[in-house]
Amino acid sequence: MPQVSPKLIAVLAGAAALIAGAVYLIGQGGGNPDRAARSGAFAALDAAAAGEVANFTPKPVPTALPEVRFRDRQGRETSLADFRGKLVLLNLWATWCAPCREEMPELDELQAELGGERFEVVALSVDSSGPEAVAAFLEKVGAKSLALYHDPSAKANFTLGAFGLPTTILISPDGEELGRMAGPAPWASEDAKGLIGEALRLYAPSPNS
Repeated sequence: MPQVSPKLIAVLAGAAALIAGAVYLIGQGGGNPDRAARSGAFAALDAAAAGEVANFTPKPVPTALPEVRFRDRQGRETSLADFRGKLVLLNLWATWCAPCREEMPELDELQAELGGERFEVVALSVDSSGPEAVAAFLEKVGAKSLALYHDPSAKANFTLGAFGLPTTILISPDGEELGRMAGPAPWASEDAKGLIGEALRLYAPSPNS
């Protein structure tokens, strides 16, 4: 059997290491800048989902959401598409849902503090009784910053795969789901604001930043 020189062995070992490194980088997104960026954004959002919002589950790859239509306080039809260009925190709720009722003042406070051209809390009621009951409840809890949106058909729940209330979905300015949380959360907490702030940095940065 012919002898293999130590030099050749070293060369072959080095080549194998290079190939293994390339495969690892490609697997981590290194061979695709877009994939690497998505991977980095997911990791950052996942790290921000901590403390009071640890149950928020980001999506490794954001996915386009189906069209969802509903009505505003005046009965005019609107849709999620009308919020394109903003980071949206969509909260599906109802006045008969006790956990929903508890978190509504927190969502109102979050909207008051962070809402604007880059971000909006969209609290979408699925009450079948219509907007009057929703308006009365929002007034009762002193919610002044949340706009009234309602879907008496509750189709939004099924369209978005939300089979429990409350369900809160974070949506990119491009209309893609970034992640969601099933169940209530203290949305005015520092942890929640940190999560939204990180999402704004990643997906809706300030023109001045």
